[in-house]
Amino acid sequence: MTEGPAQDGRQVLAGQVLAHVVCTAVIDAPAAKVDLFEWLRTLPDREFQRCAPPDHKAVGYTVTDDGEPLSVMVETIGANLFVQHYQYPVAGRSHCRLVSLSDLLTPAGWTTCQVVWELTADPVDARTSRCTSAVTCHPTAGLMRFIAAAGQRFDDAAAIAQAALAEHGRRETPRYAESVSRHANAHS
Repeated sequence: MTEGPAQDGRQVLAGQVLAHVVCTAVIDAPAAKVDLFEWLRTLPDREFQRCAPPDHKAVGYTVTDDGEPLSVMVETIGANLFVQHYQYPVAGRSHCRLVSLSDLLTPAGWTTCQVVWELTADPVDARTSRCTSAVTCHPTAGLMRFIAAAGQRFDDAAAIAQAALAEHGRRETPRYAESVSRHANAHS
């Protein structure tokens, strides 16, 4: 989902990383029972909120104008509110890759960034699986201008984003795994 040059600065700078976090947790269900795409597209709003209180605000599932799956997630990470519009380049039972050109509300105003979320479920043994959640944030041209206008260096902004994303991921990944477990065991 890399956009070309745009007047509003939404061009993704995929070669730069604002933050990257990988977290794992145990899913109490065998891999054969797990269906990550089904879980994501049927995730109830309140269940999403329980996965990272008080950060998770809302979730919904819809489609793009051309009928492709789209999850919309609203959450805070650090001091910023993210409105994520996740498309699914990969949508499988054990692997989903979601990509969003996200609207980002900071204390200084609105900007954008790209969020790439890789969610996998790998077998551990006959009864459990490993949930891996990897999130990478790439800046947009607009975000880079936003950072410069605030008098910050990119490395300093990235360090703040990295710390916030690491804390958020540490809290949400075990709860995602619990939610995936409940879904897998209820739908088998």
